[in-house]
Amino acid sequence: MRTLPTILLALGALVIGAIPKLTAASARKPNVILFLVDDMGWMDCGAYGSRYYQTPNMDRFATRAMRFTDAYAQPLCSPTRASLLSGKYSARHGITSATGHLPPQPAGYAFRPDTAPPQRPLLMPESKNHLEPSEYTLAEALHDAGYRTGHFGKWHLGLTEPHWPERQGFDVAFHCHPDPGPPGNYFSPYGVKASGEPRGQQRVGTITDGPTGEYVVDRLTDEAIRFMEANRDRPFFLNLWQYGVHGPWGHKEEYTRQFAGVKDPTGRQGNPIMASMLRSVDESLGRIMAALDRLKLSDDTIVIFNSDNGGNVHSNVPETAKTAKAEKKKTPQLTDWRKWAGDLPPTNNAPLRDGKGTLYEGGTRVPLMWSWAGRIKPGTTNATVVGHIDVYPTLLELLAIPRSAKQVMDGVSYAHVLTAGAALKRAAFFNYFPHQRNGGGVWVRAGEWKLIRWFEPQTPRELYNLGNDLGEAKNLATTEPARVKELDALIDGFLRDTGALAPIPNPAYGAAPPERPGKAGGAPATARALGGWVPKFSTATIRDGALVVAADGRTPFLGLTNLQQEGTVTLRLRSRSVGGSGKVQWRTAEQEAFPASGQVVEFSLAASSDWSETKVALPVGGTLRHLRLYLPAQKSPVEIDWVEIASSKGKPQRWDFDTP
Repeated sequence: MRTLPTILLALGALVIGAIPKLTAASARKPNVILFLVDDMGWMDCGAYGSRYYQTPNMDRFATRAMRFTDAYAQPLCSPTRASLLSGKYSARHGITSATGHLPPQPAGYAFRPDTAPPQRPLLMPESKNHLEPSEYTLAEALHDAGYRTGHFGKWHLGLTEPHWPERQGFDVAFHCHPDPGPPGNYFSPYGVKASGEPRGQQRVGTITDGPTGEYVVDRLTDEAIRFMEANRDRPFFLNLWQYGVHGPWGHKEEYTRQFAGVKDPTGRQGNPIMASMLRSVDESLGRIMAALDRLKLSDDTIVIFNSDNGGNVHSNVPETAKTAKAEKKKTPQLTDWRKWAGDLPPTNNAPLRDGKGTLYEGGTRVPLMWSWAGRIKPGTTNATVVGHIDVYPTLLELLAIPRSAKQVMDGVSYAHVLTAGAALKRAAFFNYFPHQRNGGGVWVRAGEWKLIRWFEPQTPRELYNLGNDLGEAKNLATTEPARVKELDALIDGFLRDTGALAPIPNPAYGAAPPERPGKAGGAPATARALGGWVPKFSTATIRDGALVVAADGRTPFLGLTNLQQEGTVTLRLRSRSVGGSGKVQWRTAEQEAFPASGQVVEFSLAASSDWSETKVALPVGGTLRHLRLYLPAQKSPVEIDWVEIASSKGKPQRWDFDTP
């Protein structure tokens, strides 16, 4: 029979033995979920003021989260995604436009040319098409700290396998390439081939088909929940980057029908297709949160809800002057859009100005909400200026993971804002986008003041006080010269510090274009003279019966639409130049866009002062509809005497370039 002291000692040993287990459990780092919506505007849910879209799960999430009113991203998706994973401004990591689906540039590539034609006032930079493998990403930092990492959905940070998420710190990845939008369409079969299979013209990656008609937003949610279930007993980082609500705007008609005819009491929003797609994304968020509750992980998980850029207010809006022509060549996508949405844009960001692809608030201000039970006060609103570059360092501080010397960051941690409601000490926040009108630009926000500097010479600065002019309607630059000077100095420092490859003046601007032997004078090529060919990233001039194509600093090509050639197609041209490599890219009538890989044939132009013919065979499968003729005109203009396109079926088409 045991005495009382013996029993007490035994109980004490049990208690002491239990302490390490309790300590270990409490020391487990919280899970992290980054839920990113594609093209969701600042006003596109009820929590941010929409009276049209029905987003009950987003609104419910706001009651358990801190909601930021002044959060920013880049105007387009790839730059934002690169900044989320690197903690760097786009000016530093080099991905400045939505080009992550294009082939990566080779080592030593000149992202800003040294020369440009005299018609161009600026030497324009080009966006990098991939996130450098040398970046020590957020995923790598969490993986090295013991996290199981998974990426599900759109990537758009590199077309080829060396730049896929599996090479950037993710243990598990469910994705496809190229991926400016969803895999082929929003509904299964998705047509994605495994990376080891012959690629042809199809997308490649790890996304597999589901039941016919399965919606990719739902499928990504299924895969994400499987990842959560498989890793419920260890800390995980779930990177769920939904394809919704990006084009081509695949939607569930049963949802869309419910929004048709519904009126927004504010008179701003009203596109039933966008409402339908947002409902699907909202359901995805709701299912993720419900899975956390079911797995008893809600108290141990940080959830971040964000968008990659402002709402799309431009796409699929037929121009009045072109409506009649557009009606003659209806596509199934356009017909479906008009059936449900008429001429409405995807969304409306009012009271913000403009939208996706611009440096105004509608293009860069985005929804952002953080939740973490017991650490972040629920149902709160915060006006601190934060952005995409800050997520990485903020998570590191919240998770007590030291910053690595491997990674230089522009972002700052606002962990103390989240957990203590403290103020963030940062002098200014910047946004850089050298691809908009006026040569693109850069803006700085300091307090309530925002200055936009356009890169094109002689374009006035734009200064706004966002505290009383959220819609950027009143430019105060002329009445506040001292403030313009102060903010301009901050922009100068930003460009220097990040090493921004900004547009710079073209030293040859305004000079007479070089003449080739036997050529004199010249006139701008008219649409009639070109017979439908459209110069892109180039200038086209008719001189003495020949077309002279000069690059503007980027990769030049001539585009041609409304072709009707079938079978094996042959393109022939008579030209003279300093020589170089070119290529022909095409799409068929069955394809809504150019594939990012395949359907390209390369050719070479001989270096000669005499005219020479080049013949290019195109293995077109179907009806040739749209063609791009890339020319080696970067170093010196290419002269074209004529172009001919013929096929095994149909009548040949020939273009002789005469003086207009």
